[in-house]
Amino acid sequence: MKKVILLFLFVCSQTIFSFNKITETEKLAATCKIWGFLKYYHPKVANGELNWDNQLLEKLPLIEKAQTKEEFSLILENWIDDLGPVKEIAPIAIPKEVKFFDKNFDLSWFNDKLFSKKLSKKIKFIEENRFQSNEEFGPSFDGFKNLKNYFNLDYTNKNSKLLMFYAYWNVVEYFFPYKYIMDQKWDKTLNELLPSIVESKTPEDFYKILRKAAAKLNDTHVQFHIYPSSTTAKNRFYFPATGKVIDEKLVITEILGDSLAEVDNIKIGTVITKINGKSIKEIMEEKRDIVSASNEVAFLDKVLPTILVSESEKVNVEFLKDGKYETKSMTWFNYHDSHRNEYKKGAQIKKDKFKLLDNNIGYVNMGVIKPKNVPNMIDALKSTKAIVFDMRNYPNGTFGEIANFLNSEEKEFCLYTHPYPNYPGKYTWEEGRKAGFENKDHYKGKVVVLLNEDSISQSEWTAMCFQTAGNTTIIGSQTAGADGNVFEFDFSGYHTNFSGIGVYYPDGRETQRVGIVPDIEIKPTIKGIQQGKDEVLERALLYIETGK
Repeated sequence: MKKVILLFLFVCSQTIFSFNKITETEKLAATCKIWGFLKYYHPKVANGELNWDNQLLEKLPLIEKAQTKEEFSLILENWIDDLGPVKEIAPIAIPKEVKFFDKNFDLSWFNDKLFSKKLSKKIKFIEENRFQSNEEFGPSFDGFKNLKNYFNLDYTNKNSKLLMFYAYWNVVEYFFPYKYIMDQKWDKTLNELLPSIVESKTPEDFYKILRKAAAKLNDTHVQFHIYPSSTTAKNRFYFPATGKVIDEKLVITEILGDSLAEVDNIKIGTVITKINGKSIKEIMEEKRDIVSASNEVAFLDKVLPTILVSESEKVNVEFLKDGKYETKSMTWFNYHDSHRNEYKKGAQIKKDKFKLLDNNIGYVNMGVIKPKNVPNMIDALKSTKAIVFDMRNYPNGTFGEIANFLNSEEKEFCLYTHPYPNYPGKYTWEEGRKAGFENKDHYKGKVVVLLNEDSISQSEWTAMCFQTAGNTTIIGSQTAGADGNVFEFDFSGYHTNFSGIGVYYPDGRETQRVGIVPDIEIKPTIKGIQQGKDEVLERALLYIETGK
């Protein structure tokens, strides 16, 4: 009987011990959160007194040795204690004019099952008595704080890789305004990618994992460029045209090198169904985890350049023409090939800044017209019955003077949310922008704005501005869904960015991921492109004439 009891006690002790064991990923994920929180919240860390990066590098070997949750918590408790006492200043008064936007804020991980009650209590106390900054949010704001510390890290070293990943994860955690509407919780991305971060062997492997993290932001503003090194530089060969993905096929809409395209009979409306034996859909799906896009139309637009480039000069391309499939072995060309330069020397069709169409309808290409051209445009088109503003492009900062022309009075067209430096992770509602003024001579005709997936950021913002005119109709399709400014981060091995502030309609409606919703939806078709039609513009002209 005694032996049975001893065996029972032994089994119980082993079971309890196993319950308290902690995995490497659990430790590293929790350390990331604690380190980032203290970086922005602890008074002695946030004010720059300490080399916080070095402290992480010193603590990681201790954390690696921790076997149980108790050992892990004790290391973190001692780390916090070693920073010295935090002066009690709670409750911290919030200025009356501050109105919080809290959808992005989440410190619920304080009560993580990995943490002792004592540790949870310590970090809660730091939150309540957090660092109070004199810094105001503005264009020079740097969420990394000491960006230069991460410029030349050794990305073959495990702990250096963790430092960089922690820094990036936390700058998103506290200073990306749209974290709350990402498809996947940012916590989950942390846990998913940590094992790959640890296992990566080369700097390039590490950068590729960071690029996957950036893709999880679901933000069309995000770009992630890995700088080629002497050991990784590869030849790139390009298809001599570009296009759009329609019905899971690639349809050519623009020739980039006339003579190169002519060799293989590539024309506007040419349909590509496969590249090197893979369907366009298959290729896109392979690239989905490295392209950050706010919505599907933006993904299709951003993924396209990666489809039309190859590391091999010889590429097999399947075409669809008149219901028949034909595969050609093509030679793609280096971007700097002399034939390709013909595009720069005049092959591109010159685009009008503005013009008068039939039936007294004005047309303005917002991607071409510049502020200096606006007075002439107004003079030429002020007596028209309608003006079509083509914003399937990126405007040149012409919104102000045009909005004054369109509006009869001043109106607010957007609101912003900004990071609140005194409570990282929280955002505040800020005064937005207004358009127009008291103007009896404002434009009296119909205003039509053309939008599509190429309409991003300033395009979307300008469309919101023009909507205040009251007689504005949006025609086209869903836009890129990424508005506001951009935070840029440049390192020795890569460059990336993300949206820096939140942009909303005055009534609080979201624009991120949603984009500008068209009043009349119309998309180009393969047949229309082949016939040389601009179906979106045609639909706008029909609306102007019929009101439908």
